[in-house]
Amino acid sequence: MAVRTDLALELAEGRRVQQRTQTLEGFSLHTVTVTESDTDFGRPPGRYATLSIRNLLRRETDAFPRACRAVAQILRQLAPSNQDPRAPVLVIGLGNRAVTPDAIGPLCCQNVLATRHLVEQSPEQFRAFRPVAVLAPGVLGTTGVETGELVLGVIDRIHPELILAVDALAARRLSRLMCTIQMTDTGIVPGSGVGNARTALTQTALGVPVLSIGVPTVVDGATLATDIAQQSGAQCEALDDLNTPVLVTTRDVDQQTADAARVIGYGINLFLHPSLDIADMELFLS
Repeated sequence: MAVRTDLALELAEGRRVQQRTQTLEGFSLHTVTVTESDTDFGRPPGRYATLSIRNLLRRETDAFPRACRAVAQILRQLAPSNQDPRAPVLVIGLGNRAVTPDAIGPLCCQNVLATRHLVEQSPEQFRAFRPVAVLAPGVLGTTGVETGELVLGVIDRIHPELILAVDALAARRLSRLMCTIQMTDTGIVPGSGVGNARTALTQTALGVPVLSIGVPTVVDGATLATDIAQQSGAQCEALDDLNTPVLVTTRDVDQQTADAARVIGYGINLFLHPSLDIADMELFLS
């Protein structure tokens, strides 16, 4: 049975691919670089940065602002180096707000400063802000419109020069749920984390550079059972019952999803508006 994961960190286990581990703002950061020659990796060439935020879940002192700064620093490293820092940006929160493990994207949008209208209407007062538009397009089942179609329509109207897409992912290990943030410069496939993949949001498809940010909120039940069976050396007849996908998540998924979405949203704000700090954002978003 195929192992399912969206994390490059897990896909890289046992493979000869370029990897690096370091500490950033007190958090562990693992970077996987996939090249054109890594044809068996199963993911597009690019950089995959995986930040572990377990310190935040343990409520360590200053863990929240440190996590936000770490997200911002990684996004700066992944963003195109030749881009105008005043160019418009579109932030897309992918997923279904009504399904908690799939709500990372929409919840993140609530924590991102939408400034495009302010910069256009009062450029003098808001000259310190980058024009940012925020979109939570919902899912095909409730809108009847493909996310890719909606995004292309918005791009045609506002002409962003960078897109940030936030979505839920699937992990292989339970220990990585809700405490891992993967950021990459390769784009994303909406719905991949909950087994309902749609049209890819990539630079090739949209004509705009796309940075994707994802949090693993579920583990595929069959993947989990397969790992347990392999590690124990026992035969697992229950695997035959997992032909229909079963997703496993954490007991505190509601609070953990909200916490992760807030970290990502504030990190995006720090990346796009370097002159702001956490206190400023608390004021604007209150």
